Amino acid sequence: MLIIIDPEAGEPLDQPNANLTARENVEKALMESGRFDIVMDGQESDLVIAVRTGNGKMMRPTMKGGPIDQRPGVGQTTDSSVRIGGQTGHAPPLNDPRVNPPDRPQMSNEVGPSEDMFEVFHGGVQYPLDSSPVWRYIAKNCLRAPEVSAVEEFRKAVAAAEQAQAQPKKP
Repeated sequence: MLIIIDPEAGEPLDQPNANLTARENVEKALMESGRFDIVMDGQESDLVIAVRTGNGKMMRPTMKGGPIDQRPGVGQTTDSSVRIGGQTGHAPPLNDPRVNPPDRPQMSNEVGPSEDMFEVFHGGVQYPLDSSPVWRYIAKNCLRAPEVSAVEEFRKAVAAAEQAQAQPKKP
C-alpha cells in the first residue's frame, strides 16, 4: 500500500505542512493496525491511498506545483513497530503527466472539499490516479491523530467486504 498526498492538492498557506502531517498520520495508523504493508514511492503496491486536508472552507489560498509530495526517505515509529526507507531518483508518476504536466510552484486559490479526504485507488497499474477511486471517505478532521477516523472507517469497510466474501453465495 502506498500513501501519497493528492497531487491535485495544494499546500495551504496558513498550514504549510497540513497534507504532509495527514499522510504521516495515516501511515502511522495503518502501521499500528499491523495488517497492511506500506511501501515507499516507486515501489509496486496493491493499493494507492491519496490524502488531502480540508480547512472548513470551499476555497483557500495554497501553494501549488513543484515538489510538494517528494521525500528522499522515511523513519517512523509507533508503539509496536518501526519503518525506515529510502529512495533514489524520482518515483514514476501516478497520473498521466501529459494530462496535468508538472509545473513550477505558484500561488493559487484552491477550490475543493472543505473536509479532509481519504481516497483508495487500485495499484499495480500505470497511472492509478487516472481512474476512479474504489473507496472514498470525506469527513471533518478525519486525517488527524490520534484517532485518524478515516483509517478506522477504511478498516471497517475492508472487514465488511471480507465478511461478505466469506459468506456462502445463495443460488
